[in-house]
Amino acid sequence: MTLESLLISHDAALLGVLRPTLEKMAVSVEVCASSEAGSDALGKRKFDAVIVDCDDLQGGVEVLKGLRKARSNGSSVSFAVLNGKTTTQEAFQIGANFVLQKPLTPLNATRCFNAAISFMIRERRRYYRQPVEMQVRICVAESPEVVATTTNLSEGGMALRFTGKLPRDSGARLQFALPGSNTSLELQGKIAWADETGHAGIKFVEVPQSSQYQLEKWLTDHLRNEMPRPLQGFVDLP
Repeated sequence: MTLESLLISHDAALLGVLRPTLEKMAVSVEVCASSEAGSDALGKRKFDAVIVDCDDLQGGVEVLKGLRKARSNGSSVSFAVLNGKTTTQEAFQIGANFVLQKPLTPLNATRCFNAAISFMIRERRRYYRQPVEMQVRICVAESPEVVATTTNLSEGGMALRFTGKLPRDSGARLQFALPGSNTSLELQGKIAWADETGHAGIKFVEVPQSSQYQLEKWLTDHLRNEMPRPLQGFVDLP
């Protein structure tokens, strides 16, 4: 599994610097040569990083401004590429996390993405789902306890299969031990959906700090194992 970036630019020289720099870090690059194509791609797919040519692409600044409002990519790590029109301060004000200046050199690109890579990994972990089977005890008010088995686990929730009934939109107390750990985690969740085939999704709504740390560490360890070697050294989260 590699990290995924979107470059919105028609500048061949910029791509010539960024593609080899990012590929050395095991980050794939998809290119859109217009702001319209970039906005369309952002509406269809999730990217760990979005790089926008603000000054030399018509509509580039507008794409960056709209990024934080996008449902799928609102929290993606964003890079503004500038060329004398937009100031660094303005780029940060409209939503950029990092700024690159033209003409871009391989050294400057490498320094910038070395600084950004941990944020990109954290963004990947935020929506990463780890397939896992473990037992979960679910307590819903005025209902019998349900013992379920997870199918996947993320930082924000879990999917599971069960026998019995789980009322949708109800609050639930969850208790489980992560595989490889002897510590039991207890947290509050909400049953986001449940169907008649015995499958459900639960969103975490209240997680104690100690449980949050253990959950994030467990997910990071598994995420590290799936990443190519160039990225593994950067995974120092949470």
